[in-house]
Amino acid sequence: MRLVLISDTHLPKRARDLPAPVWAAVEQADVVLHAGDWVEAGLLDSLAERSARLIGCHGNNDFGALREQLPEVARVELEGVRFAVVHETGPASGREKRCAERFPDVDVLVFGHSHIPWDSTAANGLRLLNPGSPTDRRRQPYATYMTAEVAAGELGEVTLHRLPPRR
Repeated sequence: MRLVLISDTHLPKRARDLPAPVWAAVEQADVVLHAGDWVEAGLLDSLAERSARLIGCHGNNDFGALREQLPEVARVELEGVRFAVVHETGPASGREKRCAERFPDVDVLVFGHSHIPWDSTAANGLRLLNPGSPTDRRRQPYATYMTAEVAAGELGEVTLHRLPPRR
């Protein structure tokens, strides 16, 4: 099963649309996981139309229809791997321990908010993944997103994709 992980898209404030490579990945994926800060519901509608399956949560910049349609924490089991998708996890210091305590029944936690890519594993085996942002790199050298594979109860290869600068 092919996954696309995105967060902090901030459309249309940070970009008019998702970059073409992200849309191409979305259309090839079995599941798209979005960790919040959509900003406008139009992207939710577009991703739902173009995704085979969409799992998402709301972020701190999401209001109105986005808060009504999306949970604070989305949970899903894919090929035997238990995922949670949440926007905020607090400061980087102590993140693994804090998230392992908050999500003891999860194998993979996808999160956003910082726009900083993150890939680590807590002492209890919880994998923490932040795909960064495909539209607002902030202080990062590149805008980013992630792809991953899941099969037979295992999270396989996770790839961080760097996007070319916008023109």
